Amino acid sequence: MSDVTRLLQQIDCGNALAADELLPLVYDQLRMLARNKLRNEAPGQTLQSTALVHEAYVRLVGGDYEQNWANRRHFFSAAAEAMRRILVDNARRKQAVKHGGQFERQLLHD
Repeated sequence: MSDVTRLLQQIDCGNALAADELLPLVYDQLRMLARNKLRNEAPGQTLQSTALVHEAYVRLVGGDYEQNWANRRHFFSAAAEAMRRILVDNARRKQAVKHGGQFERQLLHD
């Protein structure tokens, strides 16, 4: 059993300290996953891979509802899905009228 799987099981059992130990073990892999997700986004994306990793991690581990992780593959699959949902939510927010979604950016010339 890997350290990640062991820590995921401890998180499932309610060990709050295990979440703090988990992040350093999975951080590099989550950053690589975030970079790959952001590579497919349209130009002008303001969300950076670090912010995407942190937001996804909070949703996965720091959420109010219980998560049951079967293994490390299950965790990373859920992380990829969380990142995708964050990017979709971010794009929807930017397109909202409240945030200027009806305006088109224009370049100014001298």
